[in-house]
Amino acid sequence: MASRKPVRIALVGAGRISAHHATAIAHDLHTAELVAVVDPRIDAATALADDLGARAEADAESVLEDPGVDAIVVTTPAALHHDLIIAAAEAGKHVFAEKPITTELAEADGCVAATARAGVVLQVGFNRRFAPGFVAARRAVDDGRVGTPQLLRSLTRDPGPYGGEPERTPLWTIFLETLIHDFDTLRFLNPGSEVTEVTAHADALIRPDAREAGFLDTSVVHLRFDNGAFATAEASFSATYGYDVRGEVFGNGGMAVAGSSRTSDMEYYGPAGVSYDTSRADTDLLHGAYVAEFAAFVEAVSGAAPAIPTGEDGVKALEIARAAILSVQQSRTVRLEEVAR
Repeated sequence: MASRKPVRIALVGAGRISAHHATAIAHDLHTAELVAVVDPRIDAATALADDLGARAEADAESVLEDPGVDAIVVTTPAALHHDLIIAAAEAGKHVFAEKPITTELAEADGCVAATARAGVVLQVGFNRRFAPGFVAARRAVDDGRVGTPQLLRSLTRDPGPYGGEPERTPLWTIFLETLIHDFDTLRFLNPGSEVTEVTAHADALIRPDAREAGFLDTSVVHLRFDNGAFATAEASFSATYGYDVRGEVFGNGGMAVAGSSRTSDMEYYGPAGVSYDTSRADTDLLHGAYVAEFAAFVEAVSGAAPAIPTGEDGVKALEIARAAILSVQQSRTVRLEEVAR
């Protein structure tokens, strides 16, 4: 049997996560070929591309017009996703978009519609769906061991101490960029059900000096699903002990828990007690999940499997995020129908 040709990918963006994704595609994905890195900061694009045997471009138009490019990976700031996804669809290119799909619901709908019209794949980068522990937890739901989900929990705590710049952080980042993962995770662990209402609380507890400017670094969101289940999503921008990502689903048949901050299963027993090493970066803790989601994207582009998570999944998570934002703005519970299409 003849081997399948690798999917030729152009990556748009040359920032921190872009560098990881480009390297993963080039080095860890044998079913794909990284052919180009695009960034208006051509020096950054060139530095990344040269290391990986790809070419550098200053704008996306050149790769969208290139018949030697099958798909693009979008890692630009979220507010720029919409135009890139639409342009890629019109050019007949398959699209992998980092989360969130976009920041506005109308734009997200447009992305889903445009890719559907063009008959191209649109996959959104919710990496936890590919992390082994979360996959196993979902399997425990699917095979009935958990029973009917009743209580769910998902959390994201970024490694501390917090060293970001609040004034350069886009408004509502904690919902649109951080908790968006947890909203998708909760849907993933409660399949067949959708969120009906959201109550969100958020504050600047790590950087209270930035509160007046609208910066938020800590949040808890309560969700209600249409199968009656309750869920909690929480986020913090500063966990002193490392990068912490966990999920939990409890039902009438049992409970499944996923996620760990450990870098390995080694425990050190010493004079100060027992300790273990923890991850300080998402690209370390979830590297395997990132590679797996790109492998799934390549399979979808090749027609061997459907794209998961879909653009529609991206829209659903964004609806929850937008409901959480409205809940904070108006200090009340928000029904999803108030923000959904």
